[in-house]
Amino acid sequence: MTEHVQAATTDPLFNPLSPDFIRDPYPHYERLRSTDPVHLNVHGAFVTSRHAETGLVLRDKRFGKDYVERQIRRYGTKIMEEPVFRSMSHWMLQQDPPDHTRLRSLVVKAFTARRVEDMRPRIQEVVDQTLAAIIGQGHMDLIEDFAFRLPVTIICDMLGIPEDHREVFHKSSRYGGRLLDPVPLTLDEIKQANAGTMMAQMYFQQLFELRRRTPGDDLITQLLQAEEAGSKLTNEELTANITLLFGAGHETTVNLIGNGLLALHRHPDQLALLKSDPSLITNAIEEFLRYDSSVQMTGRVTLEDIEDLGGKRIPKGESVLCLLGSANRDPAVYPDRPDRLDITRPNVRPLSFGGGIHFCLGAQLARIEAEIAIATLLRRLPELKLDNAESPQWRPTFVLRGLKELPASW
Repeated sequence: MTEHVQAATTDPLFNPLSPDFIRDPYPHYERLRSTDPVHLNVHGAFVTSRHAETGLVLRDKRFGKDYVERQIRRYGTKIMEEPVFRSMSHWMLQQDPPDHTRLRSLVVKAFTARRVEDMRPRIQEVVDQTLAAIIGQGHMDLIEDFAFRLPVTIICDMLGIPEDHREVFHKSSRYGGRLLDPVPLTLDEIKQANAGTMMAQMYFQQLFELRRRTPGDDLITQLLQAEEAGSKLTNEELTANITLLFGAGHETTVNLIGNGLLALHRHPDQLALLKSDPSLITNAIEEFLRYDSSVQMTGRVTLEDIEDLGGKRIPKGESVLCLLGSANRDPAVYPDRPDRLDITRPNVRPLSFGGGIHFCLGAQLARIEAEIAIATLLRRLPELKLDNAESPQWRPTFVLRGLKELPASW
């Protein structure tokens, strides 16, 4: 590992938290793909930027998560005493089989295609109510006032969070993105994340007790009943994965809606095309996912020696960072101007929701929420203009790519 770090310290190709990278990572990705497609970064992790290697790592069982070992190697043995890291170690997102299989099987029924399709009327209702409350103002922040409220409301519905508790969630801050970044957290960031984790744990423990007394038709009730039926999940696993579902259930959808609206307004021809032919919205969502993915990267660990990944030998136990945003613009897969938004692009199929056993549970829900939100906004506010489309303010996180704000008027 020491040799790896020394070999990489002078290489500036991958610095994902630099302001220039946050503002526009795509030129950096192009350099990675063309000069060093399986790149060794300054923290000793291998970084895949082409579609071929990235897709392989996501699907291949020789790559796993091994979350605890990765954090110990990064921070030292005491890191798992920190509440946020202890909680994240129980996330199904960070687990390998058989624990991943056990945990995922408990929640997958809530995200079946049929159940998600049945949510369309409720999603439309929330979008209509949100717009009705602000349409007379003539202006809004498309992130806070629009994109944020929809997925938070829907995941609260799914989890069974009572109506009178929800305003706290609607007003909650969005600082969790740094937890997933490949650059180690500072002590202050760990302290802030611990505080947020412990507050979430306290709230959900109280909600669990409420749902034990008064069961509902919601995911928390279902998981509590599974817990009581046997040893399928521990209380720590239950709390951690409800916290994960709440965060994952809204964070990426907020970014999908915001990034998609920004991309449309930066491509006026595509905006006009979608307004003139609303039936293109389903394909447009796939193109938004490809063009500026809400999730830019996911990580794996080699579970055995990998003799050849893009020409590199990777020993067992090494971290591999998969640049989904870069793979989504690989000209080997998207030869027709991959850096341009094209809502008619055929067979888009981006890697934005990951792949293999960790493919995003909520992928179809996120698609439908974004589809209804953007289509309704364009229909109800056809004259809407972005106030700052050329120099938007991005959140200072890399893995979860999204805007701080997106002011608009009509």
